[in-house]
Amino acid sequence: MQNSTTYSSTYLIIVIAYVIVMLAIGWWCMRRTKSVGDFFLGGRNLGPWMSALAFGTTYFSAVIFIGYAGKLGWQFGIYTMGIVLGNTLIGTILSWWVLAGRTRDMTVKLNAQTMPEFLGRRYDSKPLQVLAALVVFVFLVPYSASVLMGLSYLFEMTMPFAIQGLDAYTTALLFLTLITGVYLTMGGYFAVAVTDFVRGIVEFVGVMLMVFLLAKHFGGFSIATSELLGDRTIMAPVMNAIVPVGSGTTPLFEMKGVWILIALIIITSIGPWALPQMVQKFYSIRSRFDIKRTMVIAGIFSLFMAFGAYFSGALTHLQWGSQLPADLMGQTGPLFDKIMPYFITHSDLGLPVWLVMVIVLTVFSASMSSLSSLVLVSSSAITIDIIGLKFDKDKHPKKMMAIMRFFCLLFVAASLFLALVKFEVIVNLMVMSWSTLAGVFLAPFVYGLFWKGITRAGAWSGVITGLLCAVVLFPLFGSNGVPFAGVITITVPMIIVPIVSKFTKPLSKELIEEAFTPPAEELR
Repeated sequence: MQNSTTYSSTYLIIVIAYVIVMLAIGWWCMRRTKSVGDFFLGGRNLGPWMSALAFGTTYFSAVIFIGYAGKLGWQFGIYTMGIVLGNTLIGTILSWWVLAGRTRDMTVKLNAQTMPEFLGRRYDSKPLQVLAALVVFVFLVPYSASVLMGLSYLFEMTMPFAIQGLDAYTTALLFLTLITGVYLTMGGYFAVAVTDFVRGIVEFVGVMLMVFLLAKHFGGFSIATSELLGDRTIMAPVMNAIVPVGSGTTPLFEMKGVWILIALIIITSIGPWALPQMVQKFYSIRSRFDIKRTMVIAGIFSLFMAFGAYFSGALTHLQWGSQLPADLMGQTGPLFDKIMPYFITHSDLGLPVWLVMVIVLTVFSASMSSLSSLVLVSSSAITIDIIGLKFDKDKHPKKMMAIMRFFCLLFVAASLFLALVKFEVIVNLMVMSWSTLAGVFLAPFVYGLFWKGITRAGAWSGVITGLLCAVVLFPLFGSNGVPFAGVITITVPMIIVPIVSKFTKPLSKELIEEAFTPPAEELR
């Protein structure tokens, strides 16, 4: 792509205008944010459209559009449509149908605003709340870093300028980090929800344009799909390949690539059921009567976003066949995180400048939403779930909001550091983060919503088992085995929790009655 003066000026004007709109929304929302509940949950007063788009834009970030679309689109081709179906049917529609209403009711009754606070009050255990808060803060950092990395790779290949003495990647990273920190610390979750609505529209339009024009370039959807269903060794090279798993020189075992795909479907579809940044959307919805509409809107949005990302990634084979360009090959193998930015900007697709800008803003929008939710949830883990145990947050709203804003900035700084180091491939960072959080929280959260028989010891066993599986298995299985380690980390606690609960002391009947009685507002 030519970095002409005209292109540079257009790029700067569009990006700056977009950022100004986001900051203006943050400032407007700041004036309406009076308490910690407003800052973190928007006062539990968000309608279906805002809730649905907040859920969808948090789900699909630069990790999907850059990391997953690039690496998995290249490895599995059109067969990534299995992930699309899983993310839509299980990760979105089923999660809203099964979890949203019960989650909102129980968190209202227990006066819980976060996942750790829910666990602490549901199982009457402040130590459990503190441990859960530390897990949230620590293990969301790599996911946040992976989002920053993915977005920075895209900006690196499209941004026509860089700060003197820095490369384009670092310039983009610093710019994105600054914008996220500033606008989020102003308005909190209400700012996130309002901007998510705007960003959701930008994303939807951008993805549809991108997929339509890319498919048109390769002869249309039917022709492109038919070609992608051709020779698997070219169009989906890892689908039937034997993949060694293990961190050492001697693999622990070998598996067909199709099992990696199945493992990724499980992690990316079931994992969100217990991710704090996703569950937060269930807490904040206005009423359970809005859930059905929200589920439909979120499902449609997720279908188009996931399809657009993965189908575009698969189309890279129609451009390059079975061999990536030399620019995308590093010393140790393909540079998967750069495939999609390179595909969009350096191929003979003939995409106009304005469309490239729409794609950039699409990924920018998705990533800003995910980053915002991650930062907000992580800062709340310290402010509400640890510091809040010592101070009454309702009696000191200004002090608590100031503390939460400070930890927002601290979390952003930690994510920035990890992104600068480029610690790991984007997909692996995201899978490790999602799997660890889902392994720690899924069993005590889901069982806690629906089963009165789960005990405090049972909940503790789930948290500890999930954490131990993650710490032990990810290093043991190595980079190729990250998906398998993730599935085990999610599955084992689901088995352990009910077993331990059957043989340990039950919770008090008063606590169970309080948790499972619907709030008065839902009884009317």
